[in-house]
Amino acid sequence: MPNIIVYSTAYCPYCVRAKQLLERKEVAYQEIMVDRDPNLMQEMMQRSQRRTVPQIFINDQSIGGYDELAYLDVKGELDSLLGLDA
Repeated sequence: MPNIIVYSTAYCPYCVRAKQLLERKEVAYQEIMVDRDPNLMQEMMQRSQRRTVPQIFINDQSIGGYDELAYLDVKGELDSLLGLDA
């Protein structure tokens, strides 16, 4: 199973969509709420070089936000990253 991290905030609609997509794929993920701790926001920005949420990492690879995650799914590449194509 891949290591999936989703940096998010409590009221972000794109965060909700990203988590719903991962849940439809039936994969577990770790959610890090950056709106509760400024240090976690700094960690997210340092890792991703971005300020917006969600920021999604699969096996330490920065995927980007919801749009990038959904695009990988449409292209048929997300299942492979999630280890679902085997």
